[in-house]
Order: sequence, then C-alpha cells, then structure tokens
Amino acid sequence: MRIFLLVSVLMALGACKEEEQAGAPPIRGLKTHLVADSKDSTVRRFPAVLEPTSLNTLSFEVAGKLESVTLEVGQRVAQGEVLLNLDTTAFQIQLDNAEAGIREAEAARNNAADNLARQEKLFEQGTTTKVVLDNARTEAVASEARLEQATKARDSARETLEKTSIASPVDGIINSVEAVSFSTVSPGVPMVSLYSPDAFEISFSVNFDTASQLVVGTPASVRLADLPSVALEAVVSELGARADAVSSFPVVLSLKETDPVLKAGMAVEASIELPLPADRGFTLPLSAILKKGQIGVQSDRPDGPGIARVYVYDPETETVAEREIGIGGIRENAVIVVEGLEPGDLVASAGVSFLREGMQVKLLDSSE
Repeated sequence: MRIFLLVSVLMALGACKEEEQAGAPPIRGLKTHLVADSKDSTVRRFPAVLEPTSLNTLSFEVAGKLESVTLEVGQRVAQGEVLLNLDTTAFQIQLDNAEAGIREAEAARNNAADNLARQEKLFEQGTTTKVVLDNARTEAVASEARLEQATKARDSARETLEKTSIASPVDGIINSVEAVSFSTVSPGVPMVSLYSPDAFEISFSVNFDTASQLVVGTPASVRLADLPSVALEAVVSELGARADAVSSFPVVLSLKETDPVLKAGMAVEASIELPLPADRGFTLPLSAILKKGQIGVQSDRPDGPGIARVYVYDPETETVAEREIGIGGIRENAVIVVEGLEPGDLVASAGVSFLREGMQVKLLDSSE
C-alpha cells in the first residue's frame, strides 16, 4: 500500500513538472559587452604588394654577341660590378684600325708641315711660286684636319669598346634577367633589372572618402603577410588627384625603415589610422553584430556610418531588444560604433543568432 502511494506521488510530481516545462520555455543565459571604451579614430587596412622604390632596367648601347650569362634573380651585386659582356673581337679591331689611322694621319701631317716650311724658305729665296706655297699651306691645314678626324674616330671606337659591358649603377639585387648566353642583342633591349634593397614602397587604391582624409606625410604601418611579427613604419608619399578607375584613387606609401627579410613582391597589409565620422565611438566585438545581411550605408547620408543591428539587454525587464547602430570603422578585431549606443549599455556579445526580440534572458557576464 505504501509503495502504491509513493508511486502515485512521484507520478503526480512528474506530471506537474512536465506541465511547468511545457508552459514556460527555459531562460537562456546571456553574455554581454559593457559599452565603455571610447575611441576617436578607426584603422583602415589595405592589402598590397611590396615594390622597390626605383627599378633600374639596364641594356646595351651597341649591338653585339653576348658572352656567357651567370646572373640569377635575387643575386646581390655591388656598385660598379660588371654584370654582362659582349664579345669584343670586332670592337677591338675597330679600335686598332682607328689607332693605325691616327699614326698615318700624324705622318701625313708631319710631311705637310715640313713641306710648308721648305716652300716658305724657297719662296723667300725666289725659287718657287706663290701657287706652290699656297698649295703647301692648304695641304698642311688639310693634314691637321685629317689627324683631328682620326683622333675622334679613335676616341669613338674606344668609347664603343667600353659600351660592350654593363656594370651595376648601385648596390642592389637582381630583379629579372632577360639576357641569354651567346645570343645577339640589339641596342636598347632590356637585359637585366635590379633594385636597391633599402628603398621599398607599396601602392593601392582607396575610395573618395578615404582619399579626402589623407595628405602626403600621413603616417601608416606596413605588416608582412608571411611574417606578421614584422611591422614597419611608413608614410603616404604620393596621392593621385585623378582616379585610375571609377571612384578609385591611387595611394603610395614609402617605408621609413627596412628589414633584411624584405623582398620585392612580398604580400603586405597597410594600416592607416583615420578619424571617425563622429566625435567619439565605442568598441564592440564583431560577434555582437546580427548577421542580417551586410552592413550598409544610410540612403539619406552617403557619407554617413554603416548600419548594423545588435541586441541590448534591459536590466529592468531582463529581456533583450534589437537596436540599430551606426558603425564608423573597424579597429583590431572590433567595430567602432558611433551611433545608437551609450556608455553603460549591455550588448549581447555571444549567441546572438539564438536571441529574439523581447526574449527573457539571464545575465551571465558583462565583464568583457
């Protein structure tokens, strides 16, 4: 009998508990972020590629046949180091012929000078005519001119011979090698390019709003994509006054410091700190933003902040309410809210996709 009564009581308690659970849904725990941290700027990031500030492209000034090419991309070279050579056989023959021409012209000049002196003496003695004397003078002048021409031809041949080699104009790193061993090259055809390892820059494009906030000299930071621990100071060195695409304005940053690991072509991320479109803003974790479409811009304020929505906790009713906020930018791993929140607000920061307007919640933590 006692066992029957005990079973009846337990069944009754279970039925009451099921009715209670069916009538009242469980209260969800809520983790929040306390709005308190104020910021006056945002950080914009731009992906880019590291480029040398100046790229030296070298070519021959004369045509000829290349000797063996041993250059490699990435090779370091010193200023004045010979990089490429042409076969000098034909050029040396031209120089030898020019020097022989000088000797011949000198001999002719000396003979003409001696003949002129002899004719002048004979003319004084009355044993020659004025015509013969004039001819001797003409020949002397002509021989001097031929010697001058031969000297210039020798200098030209010597200069041409010197142009059969390419030397590095700076201490640098080989960027590309177009030369092929033992090939015939023409003047002006690019053979090799190199850059200085101590001067780099990056370029990217920004919209009009960002471009209007930048000036030459604006500080920036550049971080290597492959080595995030390497962050270097930079500065805006060039600003394009004309868009290179629709509403896309070019910006160039020059590095103020360097690092031995830097190489042309490395992927980097440029960071520039810009003022907020408001007097102040509050940081909010990205996890607090409701995933209802993308952040947009108000139609009546093209230059206004982006629009998003969050859930704000009401301590009086212990419920959450959806609220529209204005986002002025991003800083680190948080958004900066410039409209819609006040210090002391508690914003849901986790599990926001499971919340609903007016849902009763239990506050767990507001210490973020």
